[in-house]
Amino acid sequence: MALTCIQLCQRCTSLLRSRIVGIITLQYSTDAQHWPAALWNSFIVPVLPSVLQRSPNPSQTRQRWNLGVRSYCESHAKVQPSQTKHRNTDELPGTDMVSYQNPLSHQLIDGGMLLKEWQTALGTNATPVHTHTHSGHFYLIFLSSPDLHDAPGHSALEEISHEEAVCMDIPAALPPVSISLKDYVNESETLGKLVQLGVQLWKLEQRPNVGSMLLRLDFQTDVTPRLVFLKQLGVEDSRLGYLISHNPFILTESLENLQARVAYLRSKKFSAESVASMVSRAPYLLNFSVKRMDNRLGFYQQQLGLSAQKTRDVVARHPRLLCGSLEPVKENLKICKLEMGFRENELQHIVTVIPKVLTANKRKLTQIFDYIHNTMNIPHDLIVKFPQVLNARYLRIKERHLFLQYLDKAQYDPAKPNYICLDKLVSLPDEAFCTEVASATLKDFELFQKTM
Repeated sequence: MALTCIQLCQRCTSLLRSRIVGIITLQYSTDAQHWPAALWNSFIVPVLPSVLQRSPNPSQTRQRWNLGVRSYCESHAKVQPSQTKHRNTDELPGTDMVSYQNPLSHQLIDGGMLLKEWQTALGTNATPVHTHTHSGHFYLIFLSSPDLHDAPGHSALEEISHEEAVCMDIPAALPPVSISLKDYVNESETLGKLVQLGVQLWKLEQRPNVGSMLLRLDFQTDVTPRLVFLKQLGVEDSRLGYLISHNPFILTESLENLQARVAYLRSKKFSAESVASMVSRAPYLLNFSVKRMDNRLGFYQQQLGLSAQKTRDVVARHPRLLCGSLEPVKENLKICKLEMGFRENELQHIVTVIPKVLTANKRKLTQIFDYIHNTMNIPHDLIVKFPQVLNARYLRIKERHLFLQYLDKAQYDPAKPNYICLDKLVSLPDEAFCTEVASATLKDFELFQKTM
């Protein structure tokens, strides 16, 4: 009995892993001594051609198959029991298992088939499994293995109902909504390649509509041609990530416009190295039209009174002059002339040495000039001679001047002994400043800074 239960469990386990093709229910005699051995070779069940015919709807095929088998089994496959059935228990005594003599050994007129023919019709992988219950019914179940290659399924052209379409689970290739581009990096080739180039996506995703723009770009057709153009222009690999991180819109500019703007700069006698350096340090340079760049060059040459060569040098050293607004530049020029009192030739010299003066913060520029000129008593000619002081940090100038004053060494007149050059005052690092200029130790200077 234990062996029978084990076999039953094994059959049930296989049921869960397989696809049930059909179930045939038979009533058997309880006078048996063992399981019917001749059932596989001799038992006959009817099968009509319409049952085996494949229907476009798999559910209709299974219904017709079940109805045909059930109608025959109910009318022809009953065997009268020779002894009383055990109705109150799930177990059958071993003496009840007898050799089954098939009373339906003749071929049926309505198209009956042997079990082996059933297996052939259903597929070579169909397997009969039999079990028994307390009611005295014998279940013959045909199973098909999951890897059946001809298993019925939905055709690509088969129409499905609205309910079935709604229930379909189709995973989305990309998240529909996200607040970060990191959710799309693994799915988008463009974002993945940009990350490899060193583009800082966390900066771009904070800008409106930039993330959507990047996701719409195709790397092969949109990004690659522009990267090749920048490489041919002379932009280094290490600067590509910086350039795109600050100006992702260069990936949407047409190649014709980019080439036209580079050709204009070359026509103004900017060298190839200068153009590559300007594009690397001013990412938005190539986004501006040729007309705008021409207006900017004409403005600086006219306002500063510089020659064409000096104008090119100023723009090449500070290419953002061609990108930004002209209002801050006009304001700084007015401050330098009216408030600071520099003459035109002095201003020309300051701009050619330190072009950033034109775009510096107005408050910072006036604060530095006021401290140098009014507190340190440095005249205009010395400031013009060392214009780097206007580009230094205000706190550095103040700390070092007060430290030299504390040491009684704050002497900036070149006609007197122990002269302190303004260039060394602002350009040297702290250790070199203490050793070469203040003749003190770095520790002394740090202790002095704490007292401020």
